[in-house]
Amino acid sequence: MKFVCEKAVLVSAISVASRTVALKSAILALEGILVKAGETLQFSGYNLETGITVTVPADIQEPGTCILPARLFFEIVRKLPDDAVSVSVDENLQISIHCGISSFSITATDAESYPDLPSVEQASAVSIPQRALKELISGTIFSVSENQARPVHTGCLFEVEGDQITVVAVDGYRLALRRYRFDSPVSEPLRFVAPAAALKEVERILADSDEPASFLLGSKHILFTMGDATLICRLLEGEFLDWRRVVPANNPIHLTANVEQLTASIERVSLIVSEKLKSPVRCSFGENRADFRTVTTIGAAHDVCPMAGDGKELEIGFNCRYLLEALRAIPTPETTLELSNSLSPVVMTPTDGGNQYAYMVLPVRLKEA
Repeated sequence: MKFVCEKAVLVSAISVASRTVALKSAILALEGILVKAGETLQFSGYNLETGITVTVPADIQEPGTCILPARLFFEIVRKLPDDAVSVSVDENLQISIHCGISSFSITATDAESYPDLPSVEQASAVSIPQRALKELISGTIFSVSENQARPVHTGCLFEVEGDQITVVAVDGYRLALRRYRFDSPVSEPLRFVAPAAALKEVERILADSDEPASFLLGSKHILFTMGDATLICRLLEGEFLDWRRVVPANNPIHLTANVEQLTASIERVSLIVSEKLKSPVRCSFGENRADFRTVTTIGAAHDVCPMAGDGKELEIGFNCRYLLEALRAIPTPETTLELSNSLSPVVMTPTDGGNQYAYMVLPVRLKEA
C-alpha cells in the first residue's frame, strides 16, 4: 500500500476516525485505526459499539489495507512539516512515513484481524441540514440519564413523522425536546433511540452549515452520514418514556421572560451553590417579576428578574443547574414559563405558541422559610 496526502487532511481525518478507537480491548486490532486505500482513502475507528469512517482525497499509488497504531500514527503526522505526506506499507507490514526532511518507520498490523463494521440494510435516508441536526442534538443531549438501570434513557429518542423530526431526552428530573420541520414530508415514520456517547461524536463532526447530513435506520443500528464522514452505532432497546403524557398541558400561569436576563439572575443566585452545598433556588413569581433566593452554609443570595404576567405569588423550588442548562439551550430571545402549582414542573416553550422546543424541569420540595 502506498499513498500521498496533504498533512492537514490526514490530521483531520485521523483525529475524527480515532475518536471511536478502543483504548483497551480484548481484540488488539481495535486499538488501531483501519486504513483502506482503494479508489479512495478511508480511515476507520471502531469499539464494537460505535464506528466512524472518514474518506479523504489522496494520490493512491498502490492499493492495500492495514491497521495502523492510532495514537502513534496521529502524533507522528501531527508533528510533521506542513507538506504532502507519503505513507507506504511493505509486505512485512513495515510502515514508512516521509514528509519533507522527516521520515519514520513503524509497524502495522494485518487488516484480517479487524472486525467488520456493522452495516445497515438499504432503506430511504432522512436528509437534514447539518446545522439543524447539530442543534437538535445539542439542544437535548444534556438531559439524557446517566442511570444505567434504564439504558434506553441514556440516549435521545428520535421521532420522524410527516414533515417534522422530534428529539427528546429525559433523566427523571427534566425533559428536553427540540423539533425541526422539513420542506417536504418523509415517506415513512421512524422511531429510534440513539446512545448519547455516539450522538456526542455526531455533534462534534457536524458543521455549522446548511450542507446536508443524513441518517439511515437499520434493524439494530443507525448510520449517520456527514460530508466525508460516517458514524454507525447500535440502537438502544427498551420502552422509552411516553413523554406526551408527562409534559403537562393547560397550565394556568403563563409568564414571559427574557432568556438572557433570566439566565443571568439564576446564575447570580447559584454562585453560592456547589455540588457539596446542594440547595434549590427558591422562586417566587409575582406580578411582572420573579424573586430568586438561595441559602447555603456559605451565605444567602437574592436577585429579581422582570417578567410579563402574573405569577399569582407562586413559590416553587428548582435545581439551579437543571434550570440553567435548559435556559442555555433555548434558541429564542424570549420564552414562556408555564406553571401550575408548587408541586408541578415548569415548562419553557416559545412565546409565539409554536412547538419548536419544550424544556421541563421538575420542582424540588422547599423547606419552610
